[in-house]
Amino acid sequence: MSEITTIGIVGAGQMGTGIAHVCSLGGYDVLVSDLSQERLDASRTRMSQNMARQASKGAIAQADADAAMKRIQFSTELGQMAHADLVIEAATEDEKVKRAIFADLQSVMNKDAFLATNTSSLSVTRLAASTDRPERFIGLHFMNPVPVMKLVELIRGIQTNEATYEMAKGLVDRLEKTHATAEDFPAFIVNRILMPMINEAVYALYEGVGTVESIDRAMRLGANHPMGPLELADFVGLDTCLAVMRVLHEELADTKYRPCPLLVKYVEAGWLGRKADRGFYDYRGETPVPTR
Repeated sequence: MSEITTIGIVGAGQMGTGIAHVCSLGGYDVLVSDLSQERLDASRTRMSQNMARQASKGAIAQADADAAMKRIQFSTELGQMAHADLVIEAATEDEKVKRAIFADLQSVMNKDAFLATNTSSLSVTRLAASTDRPERFIGLHFMNPVPVMKLVELIRGIQTNEATYEMAKGLVDRLEKTHATAEDFPAFIVNRILMPMINEAVYALYEGVGTVESIDRAMRLGANHPMGPLELADFVGLDTCLAVMRVLHEELADTKYRPCPLLVKYVEAGWLGRKADRGFYDYRGETPVPTR
């Protein structure tokens, strides 16, 4: 396959929506699939609003935004992926869920199409081995929020061939983003460094070293971070933070990656951050209020 013209996205959550957004602006035809029509409708609305915001700021032309939205199709039917040259899985960070999606995709995808995962921590080699095209499988880890963040981590599994890697680099270039190639180790580069920092911030809160506000203020002003680690955790999603820490802890077998018990409790409570209106901050009012 010499050229990618149509890209399929499986999963209409925050990441899938963002990936579809940048791919459509990049000139690709985009097929978005999700089991939930409600999520697909929310994805369409969020994408339209985000493009309108970009146009109002002059980041893109309104005509380009309008054309991009027309290039996107939304469906609960996975069968539409038969028309995709590349399918990017952007489901929740759960290996069983991802494997089930790949199993379903195999029965509908073109035999020459590429397959990618947006996993932020799981083994690309292991995921690839569960498919019928491990040599045409690669990790494409977009950063959140996708329309804003410039980096895409490229992760080759042991089986990934050179044509697939070159395809991925070409895609990133066309989307006007920058790639960093990471080896297939747990959590790759960004999350291998970022998530333990967030986890340590939660430990500092858990042990009473500082309050939510003081920890975030200290890192914003003392380390010049654009947002504090607990605010960032809420933005990423506490369930995602916990999932990545569990992968690091289980696969590297080092106690320094043990998830903080307080992080576990917040996830058990359903306080997952911004998407749940409560995490380390309560977002239900006009301004966020620390929950501890």
